[in-house]
Amino acid sequence: MKKAKQIQHMISKPFDLLSEELVFIILDLVAQNPSDLKSFSLTCKWFYQVEARHRRSLKPLRAEYLPRILTRYRNTADLDLSFCPRVTDYALSVVGCLSGPTLRSVDLSRSFSFSAAGLLRLAVKCVSLVEIDLSNATEMRDAAAAVVAEAKSLERLKLGRCKKLTDMGIGCIAVGCRKLKRVSLKWCVGVGDLGVGLLAVKCKDIRSLDLSYLPITGKCLHDVLKLQHLEELLLQGCFGVDDDSLKSLTHHCNSLKNLDASSCQNLTQRGLTSLLSGAGCLERLDLAHSSSVISLDFASSLNKVSSALQSIRLDGCAVTCDGLKAIGTLCISLREVSLSKCVTVTDEGLSCLVMKLKDLRKLDITCCRKLTGVSITQVASSCPLLVSLKMESCSLVSRDAFWLIGHKCRLLEELDFTDNEIDDEGLKSISSCRSLSSLKLGICLNITDRGLSYIGMGCSNLRELDLYRSVGITDVGISSIAQGCCHLETINISYCKDITDKSLVSLSKCSMLQTFESRGCPHITCQGLAAIAVRCKRLSKLDLKKCPFINDSGLLTLAHFSQGLKQISVSETGVTDVGLVSLANIGCLQNIAAVNTRGLSPSGVAAALVGCGGLRKVKLHASLRSLLPSSLINHMEARGCSFLWKDYNNHNNSNTLQAELDPKYWKV
Repeated sequence: MKKAKQIQHMISKPFDLLSEELVFIILDLVAQNPSDLKSFSLTCKWFYQVEARHRRSLKPLRAEYLPRILTRYRNTADLDLSFCPRVTDYALSVVGCLSGPTLRSVDLSRSFSFSAAGLLRLAVKCVSLVEIDLSNATEMRDAAAAVVAEAKSLERLKLGRCKKLTDMGIGCIAVGCRKLKRVSLKWCVGVGDLGVGLLAVKCKDIRSLDLSYLPITGKCLHDVLKLQHLEELLLQGCFGVDDDSLKSLTHHCNSLKNLDASSCQNLTQRGLTSLLSGAGCLERLDLAHSSSVISLDFASSLNKVSSALQSIRLDGCAVTCDGLKAIGTLCISLREVSLSKCVTVTDEGLSCLVMKLKDLRKLDITCCRKLTGVSITQVASSCPLLVSLKMESCSLVSRDAFWLIGHKCRLLEELDFTDNEIDDEGLKSISSCRSLSSLKLGICLNITDRGLSYIGMGCSNLRELDLYRSVGITDVGISSIAQGCCHLETINISYCKDITDKSLVSLSKCSMLQTFESRGCPHITCQGLAAIAVRCKRLSKLDLKKCPFINDSGLLTLAHFSQGLKQISVSETGVTDVGLVSLANIGCLQNIAAVNTRGLSPSGVAAALVGCGGLRKVKLHASLRSLLPSSLINHMEARGCSFLWKDYNNHNNSNTLQAELDPKYWKV
């Protein structure tokens, strides 16, 4: 009898059989979907308590919720406050008191309203803090930097765009935070050679240093290159770094693996040779938008790093055929090459480059408009291990070349064929790339539903599909994609004029869908939108601009079902005050665009702005600027919301849309 009662008890309370460790394993799997995690925690009181003990990372939407959230989640190690534009000193004090012993990382990169006093409480209370992101704290001064120096265990620090910091503040951090390993000072325009030099002298363990757009010279690089563990050095846009300031460099930095000298307009082959002379282990080199011509002489400066170099980026550079040939001969270990917008690249140059690069994995030749099928054929034949190929606007490439890409490069995961001559036969060949996850076919006027049917049948791992202005696509093609690519997360069907609600109903089967762009689709209605809203629970970005049949009914459905929505555009739709105000029910909403929406009144817009407490960006017609209360605008801006006022013509919207749908109109 006793045994029977025990069995009956086990059946009535099956969760008692689970250990906490086993539940933690389950939670690791469930955590990928926030709604699933919420459902799990609400199953029973024990699950509710276990989920609180298990969670280590938090990303709250409002700073005012912090006391309640952190009281429940006592083991928080990573706190991301980037969704909270207004974080006060009191909020940081709450963080320090409730999460002090466990907190290791805090992100304040999009927050303001705190001062040195709040940072002091955070630094003193959180003794285990190893990472803090203060990027975009444009009002932060040296006094606050001195407070950050109290976080003695700090290893990773981001201060991007803290434009009022000076050498004195950085010096305080250098003295106080000796364990720093990764530091970003990008756009800290008040910091010069002195501050960077102090950082290099005091913080010997630095692995990564971002000095982009700082007014430094080669003087501080003497100390920086002495760092024995330095692996990454970013000098993008450092105009003060020139050949003369680097000519006396004598220190070798054998640990350096990643060097970004892009947009250093005063750095030529001579200075680069000095910089690279001691970097024999360099793996990644970024020289995009360099003032030097990438010629045979320039390529010779790569001699010292050629054996280890795996990635080179030359976007926007003047590249010669001899230069590319020399790079291919010297740097046979290259796996990534980017030549985006190198308008001088020819078939001969690219062919000579890739012939030697048998291990090439990624190639970007975006807007290399002189290329034809000759060089693309050579790419396909020489580089069978390619996983990424970007060739937007290479409009001289023949259709046969696209077929060869699919036939030879079966490992491709990412393809960008935007504005090209690919046709259905090319897509048929591409469909043999079973690992393809991202495919961009915008402005491809030769593809039809037949081509998409091949992709749907062959590319079941597809996550992203861009069909922007590919006007030959209809509901039939979208249905093929939805049926075969059930893991789809992002799709753009903007200005595909023949798309109707049938496509949206088909896509609603893709439960992983997060981004849906249907701008300028004149036949989409609220019925199709409702299907997406109800079944795609992860939807976060939605563009409905210039969909004239979208009205309040669609937004009411979104407000009820799409609780994860962060960004929406309803410009030039049939939405009125009722629909816009209903969006206040979506707590995650951050960006709203509602320009030239005739059904909106100043009072309705004001009510929506007040109700949507988490807004970060709002785009409205310029005429509303004088009609909305200035106190409301000031209140929203103080809350961290920025306004974009657009003065679009509000007349003949239907005629304008018809013109935009005509390829003869927008192609020109």
